[in-house]
Amino acid sequence: AQQPGTPLSDQEYHQFFKFLQITIQASTACNLRELYGCKNSLVQTLDKYENHGVIPQGPICSELPGNPFFPNFCTFSLYRCIMKKYLLKV
Repeated sequence: AQQPGTPLSDQEYHQFFKFLQITIQASTACNLRELYGCKNSLVQTLDKYENHGVIPQGPICSELPGNPFFPNFCTFSLYRCIMKKYLLKV
C-alpha cells in the first residue's frame, strides 16, 4: 500500500490515465449526442462503431435494476450519458 500523498507507481499512472482517456472520449461522444441527436451522421458512426457496424434496432434490454428495457439504442445511449455509465454492457 502506498503512503497517502506519495505519487502513483508507473502501473497506477497507466491505469489512471487509461480511465481518464476513456472517460473523456465517452463524455465527448455524449456531448455530441446531446447537441446533435441520434440522427446525426457522426453520432450514428460512433453508434455503429460501438456495435460492430450496426445500430441495434428495436428494444434494448439491460441488466440495470429498475430500468431493464429501453425502446431503442438512442434512448439507451442517452440514459448512459445522463447517468455517466459509459461502459455499461447490454
